[in-house]
Amino acid sequence: MIEHYRMFADYNRWANRRLYQAASGLSDAQYREDMGAFFGSLHHTLNHLLVTDRIWMKRFTGSGEAPALLDAILFDDFADLASARAVEDERIIAWIHSLTEDDLAGRFTYRPITNPAPVTQRLAPPLAHLFNHQTHHRGQCHMMLTALGQPSLALDLVYFLRTPEGKAYAG
Repeated sequence: MIEHYRMFADYNRWANRRLYQAASGLSDAQYREDMGAFFGSLHHTLNHLLVTDRIWMKRFTGSGEAPALLDAILFDDFADLASARAVEDERIIAWIHSLTEDDLAGRFTYRPITNPAPVTQRLAPPLAHLFNHQTHHRGQCHMMLTALGQPSLALDLVYFLRTPEGKAYAG
């Protein structure tokens, strides 16, 4: 099972790189335009993804920043946000590669922001959520980019598995 999560960590970095590359071609006005997504704009949605990754990584590892608001703007500048995203993706990969099967089966306790009652569960399901949450909001970002006239962006896992970095997982 650990290879499954390692694949998702590497895929996550690959997909984020593609998404940020596509977004880098937008004007600042397009990047900030409210497109009707859950967090409105690409600017807000990309910040949200970094916010939540930092929250989960703080829960998982006990270290790092953990913003108190799900809609916090960590970086107003796109280039700064892109740099922070790349650092966070490497942090996730390094941590995932440090885990064992026993770690995945182990239990941990955290407090959700929306309801601060303690939750205790195995590590594997919330770890799956970390990657699923990224995919969910990247889909919204894809929609926003398309609506802004950008070419369609292939982010499917199967495309990652056909790349040199993904072939290691494809067998």
